[in-house]
Amino acid sequence: MGCVLGLDTSNYTTSAAWFDGETGENAGKLLEVPQGSLGLRQSEALFQHVKRLPEIVEHLKALHLPSPLSAVGASTRPREVEGSYMPCFLAGESQARVLATTMAIPFYPCSHQQGHIAAAAWSAGRMDLLDRPHLVWHLSGGTTELLHVVPDGVLVKATCIGGTTDISAGQLIDRTGKRLGLAFPAGKAVDALSREAAHRDSFRVKVHDASFSFSGLENKMNALAQQGTSPADICWFVLASIIQGVETATRQALEQYPGLPVLCAGGVASNQLMRERMTQHCGAVFAEPRYSTDNAMGTAILTWRAHHWNGSNLL
Repeated sequence: MGCVLGLDTSNYTTSAAWFDGETGENAGKLLEVPQGSLGLRQSEALFQHVKRLPEIVEHLKALHLPSPLSAVGASTRPREVEGSYMPCFLAGESQARVLATTMAIPFYPCSHQQGHIAAAAWSAGRMDLLDRPHLVWHLSGGTTELLHVVPDGVLVKATCIGGTTDISAGQLIDRTGKRLGLAFPAGKAVDALSREAAHRDSFRVKVHDASFSFSGLENKMNALAQQGTSPADICWFVLASIIQGVETATRQALEQYPGLPVLCAGGVASNQLMRERMTQHCGAVFAEPRYSTDNAMGTAILTWRAHHWNGSNLL
């Protein structure tokens, strides 16, 4: 029945993906962020997406884009909640709508967060999670949320039940990277450096009702840097402390929702120490690293599900 195309234009990555109900492929490229910066203005992100989408789709076609297309979808907002808006998503939405109209095929919208959940479930071999209640950690550059997720027709409905009350895990990691002179985004470099740590200390993040704050941890990180602590030791300290907070919050949430599977999505979920600890101590399942970061695969998966939905079951 053909394949579908999904587009995602987040604040950090331009991406396009196809999906045929079983397999798929994603093509994406990080936006260019000036050295020493912690991100981009929305106007600049939108401009880069508009310029890059054609070459991203061309690259996807070169990788093998099956034909014909039967539907196209795009992430149109950060989350599926009232008032959720970010201009950069207009790039993918507008081009997807034009393509759908020109080809006389359906267009299906979803949120960026819903796409993360779908990509994580698919790449972890747990598509069944999209049709049953479960817990999800959305751990990214701008989000550290613990979600209670339930099916919502073809999509999923996510309710935040915990996570950070201030800066996200990704923001803290990037601020650590900037303090240490690492390139943005700093996740991979901080992860690699942490493996070289000689002193593996951590800061106990206080967790209440599955929620916590990272501002105290950021202050500790800055103090360590001022004291001349090695970059490797600082990276371990920050990552181990983040993971302790996430793990404790997960345990507290499972007391309220016993027996629910735990899925981890988002760029920070590609961290190796996070994957080891959460798998061992909480039985969590993770997206493949390449589908943990921003990508359009989840958008394509949800587009395919929407296109093949008959009102109660997938065909």
